[in-house]
Amino acid sequence: MQAYRDGIAKFEGTGAKVFTISTDNSPSQKYWATEVLKTSVPMLSDFMREVSAKYGVLMKERGFANRATFVVDMDGKISYIEQGNTAIDIEGAVQACARPKLNR
Repeated sequence: MQAYRDGIAKFEGTGAKVFTISTDNSPSQKYWATEVLKTSVPMLSDFMREVSAKYGVLMKERGFANRATFVVDMDGKISYIEQGNTAIDIEGAVQACARPKLNR
């Protein structure tokens, strides 16, 4: 998350919107965002685990989601996924957002 906070300018000009979703509750996220990370990146709560289950990253037995970065294109289609520890490296997401849209 710190990498995204520190590198948010890399998304300027790509038309991308950056936000986070976690299985933490909203009060925990607010504290984490304002006191720990000091970030303005919007943090959304998936406390009921519905989004993470639908996106296939919920580790049900552990009660939380795997780290993942999803790039969703302007048509609402997922064009890039990075999971695990490498998902906190923003370079893959920056490159995916900067790619020209392919003709279909």
